[in-house]
Amino acid sequence: MIVGIIGSGGREHAISQMLKYSKKVSELYCFPGNAGTSKIAKNIELDTNDFEKLKNFILKKKINLVIIGPEKPLVNGIVDYLEKFGIKVFGPNKIASQLEGSKIFTKEICKKYDIPTAKFGVFNNVIEANQFIKKSIHPIVIKSDSLASGKGVYICNNEKDSINAAKEIFNGKFGPAKNILIEEFLNGEEMSFFIISDGISIQNFGTAQDHKRVLEGDKGKNTGGMGAYSPSRLLTNQLEEKIIKRIINPTLKAIKDIGTHYKGFLYAGLMIVDNDPYLIEYNVRMGDPECQTILPMLQTDLAEIFMSCCENKLSEIQVKWNNKKSLCVVLCSNGYPDRFDKYVEIENLDKIKLNPDDFIFHAGTDKKNSKVFAVGGRVLNFVSLSEEFADAKKNIIKHLKNLNWSKGFFRKDIGHKVIDK
Repeated sequence: MIVGIIGSGGREHAISQMLKYSKKVSELYCFPGNAGTSKIAKNIELDTNDFEKLKNFILKKKINLVIIGPEKPLVNGIVDYLEKFGIKVFGPNKIASQLEGSKIFTKEICKKYDIPTAKFGVFNNVIEANQFIKKSIHPIVIKSDSLASGKGVYICNNEKDSINAAKEIFNGKFGPAKNILIEEFLNGEEMSFFIISDGISIQNFGTAQDHKRVLEGDKGKNTGGMGAYSPSRLLTNQLEEKIIKRIINPTLKAIKDIGTHYKGFLYAGLMIVDNDPYLIEYNVRMGDPECQTILPMLQTDLAEIFMSCCENKLSEIQVKWNNKKSLCVVLCSNGYPDRFDKYVEIENLDKIKLNPDDFIFHAGTDKKNSKVFAVGGRVLNFVSLSEEFADAKKNIIKHLKNLNWSKGFFRKDIGHKVIDK
């Protein structure tokens, strides 16, 4: 079959690579893709916000299945639009995508369905927010309600930082802001928990821990993700049962009660406190870089999984994984997550020799005249599978040294909680 993938990041390159392994897939298109996907798919320069142009291309090329990678087109209703023309699409519809599109939407579901989460307040102007901040015990968490590419969350240790965070959000740092969310700070350890759903049944789709902060020691500004490891060290059978029973199932029931269903990946960002899970946020797609970390461990044909979800037959297949551990380190442009130069050449990529358990997934890259250039903040994802996290990390560091890209940086402590020094 012919498959189209919407997106241009490391997540989409990883999905493309896993689909390339499938015997069921004859041709791949990426909209717009990157330098990495250009080697395994046909990159198509189309405005992914122009749903009509996308639809026309999909129908013209007789694409059998479309995978939506990033959150923005999902929140904007691309699934609803394409399905009107009989196109099979993997991803949640516009209503269900509000789980990520509006943090307040999700918090109200948590309140109504008794889903464990941090205590919160919603404020629609900076004056009320500041009044609440001045009465609060710090640290507190301040969030933009809308999409913010993983960066709209402030953990504030004092009143001054909190007031500044509220001001930045209301001043439009992440787009127009009608509301902000202020939460209590939960002191625990984060976990990324994934499921896949066809609207009727679900299957677990891995766990990970993402390193969001730009600096080693989990310090500095929030980013889209500096690296991850999988599986999470926190996962036990007992904890998994709690997550499904207390968080996932009530959420899916809430979506059904609204009058729709949930189809696609659902990513629960959790805080684990004394072995109890609390929901921090939902993403309505695979995480990035968690996707790049998790997918290489998959043994079941990914194309079969996607099609089974689109045809409401997920319960008929068994999702299988290998038993190895996976680590991902993200190579970023100097200056990220603030200002960075674009169209900086990346040399030596062809000199890196990967074994079957090593991967390089492109994120912010472009290819011009057979040369690869960095065009984004997060540029390359180095992933390695091994029996031990420490060995996976050694493999990645070796490849990064061989690349020797002076215009970029990476965190050297990814996975520090599971690697003995």
